[in-house]
Amino acid sequence: MKSVLIAAAVGLIVSILVTPLAIKAFRQHGFGQEIRDDGPESHLSKKGTPTMGGTVMVLATVLGYLVAHLFLLDQEGRGVTKTGLLLLFLLIGLGTVGFLDDYLKIRYRRSLGLNKTAKLVGQLVIGVTFAVLALIEDGSGPAVATTAVSFVRDIEPLVLPTFLFVAVAYLFIAGFSNAVNLTDGLDGLAAGCSAMVFASYVIISFWQFGHDCGSALATDGCYTVRDPLDVTLIAAAAMGACLGFLWWNTSPARIFMGDTGSLALGGLMSGLAIVTRTELLLVVLGGLFVAVTLSVVIQVGFFRATRRRVFRMAPLHHHFELAGWTENTVIVRFWLVTGMAVAFGIGLFYADWLSITGL
Repeated sequence: MKSVLIAAAVGLIVSILVTPLAIKAFRQHGFGQEIRDDGPESHLSKKGTPTMGGTVMVLATVLGYLVAHLFLLDQEGRGVTKTGLLLLFLLIGLGTVGFLDDYLKIRYRRSLGLNKTAKLVGQLVIGVTFAVLALIEDGSGPAVATTAVSFVRDIEPLVLPTFLFVAVAYLFIAGFSNAVNLTDGLDGLAAGCSAMVFASYVIISFWQFGHDCGSALATDGCYTVRDPLDVTLIAAAAMGACLGFLWWNTSPARIFMGDTGSLALGGLMSGLAIVTRTELLLVVLGGLFVAVTLSVVIQVGFFRATRRRVFRMAPLHHHFELAGWTENTVIVRFWLVTGMAVAFGIGLFYADWLSITGL
């Protein structure tokens, strides 16, 4: 438990202390955010706010994980695991795609960076590589992932062919990384919601660690997962990094996470869901991200079919802004929705364990 607290604390401290240094450096180099011309007019005043703050969040998460391992190695003889490295690969890889997108926006002074094809290709390479490596057994335990469809644990009858699992895993990773990216439209919205989802995975993975089928104390309702404590450390470090960044990102934001942060965080969420065997549960835990994405899909599809709009503006948070809600009202209410979704998701996870154990 001490190592989990250390991971969260280091992620928080690094993020909260390094972010103002990043703000100063990015201002000096002119790394300011370009604002969409078709967005709410109230957002035009945010033009020039430093962006690419996601680089600090990625750094804080990695350092939180590694520093926590120094204590694990000393006290429990546990080293860095394959699961941990794969999750870091997903975080850094998608963060790199986002960084390139942010850099092109700044370099050419436009609100769009990488074109859709280039971004999807980058997500494809990272997502497929993660999925393939996660299925390879290395003799140190079960594979990091399984091809079974999962909700709160693997649904054994629903097992996908390997090629289909890889394709679905890619769509899942790309979908959630883009979902967080779409939600990152108001000060502190994506960072606050992400912190809550990562907190839920701290609880879920630590519970799996205490009820691991590979443990001598395994009982009914145990979980066949790989390296659950390492997963907890990464989730805790990411939660701390989001909270530290939120200190500087709340309205009025002094820095934005940019695609560097949103793609990395969304990718890490999906990776945590895959390795904990809770893919479909993430749809509940991250219900707000799903709703925001659906608002864009519905808006675009309905407009192309009828030339009319369902929402005043998509994504969903802009609809409520144009409906008269203040930015802070939208943010806090969306945080509340995420909190309720997370509580409901954790309740479903725990109820499954109770139903199996009969307690």
